[in-house]
Amino acid sequence: MKWFKFVKVALQSILKNRMRSLLTMLGVIIGVGSVISLMALGQGSQADITTQVSSMGTNLIMVHSSSGRTGGVSHGSGSLATITMDDVDELREKAATLAAVSPSVRVSGQVIAGNANWNTSVEGVSPQYLSIRNYEMASGTFFTERDVKIRAKVAVLGQTVVDNLFGDKNPIGARIRFRNVPFKVIGVLAEKGQSSMGNDQDDVILTPSTTALYRLSDGKTVRVILASAVSEDTVDAAKEEITAILRKTHKLHANEEDDFSLRSQTEIIDMASKVTGTLTVLLSAIAGVSLLVGGIGIMNIMLVSVTERTREIGIRMAVGARGSDILAQFLVEAIILSLIGGLFGIILGLGLAFGLGEVLGCSVKTDLSVIVMAVAFTAVVGVFFGFYPARKAASLHPIEALRYE
Repeated sequence: MKWFKFVKVALQSILKNRMRSLLTMLGVIIGVGSVISLMALGQGSQADITTQVSSMGTNLIMVHSSSGRTGGVSHGSGSLATITMDDVDELREKAATLAAVSPSVRVSGQVIAGNANWNTSVEGVSPQYLSIRNYEMASGTFFTERDVKIRAKVAVLGQTVVDNLFGDKNPIGARIRFRNVPFKVIGVLAEKGQSSMGNDQDDVILTPSTTALYRLSDGKTVRVILASAVSEDTVDAAKEEITAILRKTHKLHANEEDDFSLRSQTEIIDMASKVTGTLTVLLSAIAGVSLLVGGIGIMNIMLVSVTERTREIGIRMAVGARGSDILAQFLVEAIILSLIGGLFGIILGLGLAFGLGEVLGCSVKTDLSVIVMAVAFTAVVGVFFGFYPARKAASLHPIEALRYE
């Protein structure tokens, strides 16, 4: 009953000075709202990145050629042709941790269909490419291993290529030309949209790897090998196995560096998550400064309240109230002020987060633990900044308090 009375008296005091109480809570409202909205947008961005990277493929591992150097100047990953079709065959035969392997022979240029043309990339791959990259067919069929063996001049188009070459027409069975090589369109890929790097995943033409390698390229260079680990848990083991196989195939000695490089989805997700996570924490910390300002505001107002209610404190002590009761009364009032501000801050933060999410076109992810943490933090703010005024009120001498004018 005593604590119920403390709460009742605190609410009466807050409602008696509504405007002052609102202004006191304003710093807490802004601080909590800012932290929650930024955390929700930050976690939503991390989820978007994870989804986009996952759309690149299932447990994807990319094997790139090494970087070449001229006069001490590095030309970047893939500039030195160290990956061949023999490496692809070796990985297919010997890698127990890989579910699928596909070469990627990419050639860029102008593709022509009737009177229309479009600058895009032709990528030579194997039939396993669909499962590795999580592609689905919208219409038609994908090429087979037989098409790879006979270097068939068939093509599967991404939706962006279809839109620019054929518009609303059905491209299945149509003929296109790339570098004066005719291709028959046998299928259309389902839309995937942009990748995490901002690339249009639908702006591509897929052909059998041998067709691209021998009819469009130099017959030797494989730009990259795409592989899919058996499971997410075996990605690291698969990378180690790939390294061991390729080092043996390339006859590298123990003291020689790899002439290839590996990259997995996990690394890309971790790197992007670290960047967005750091920015989110930094911005939330800056927003948290307003919580500190709000706490100082609560302390100032509570000190004013103690001064205004000195005679009231004296009367309570005269009728038997102890110092601990006065301390608890003002401490409860500070906590309630802080918690009400925190509640309004949560509502403001969620509203801002979802509003900005709609405007910016990004996901919003609300975590209950963040809301609970915000409520707990506002209570701590109330206790921390309310303790000094409450202690000052409790230490007043009853007679001096009664004489106060």
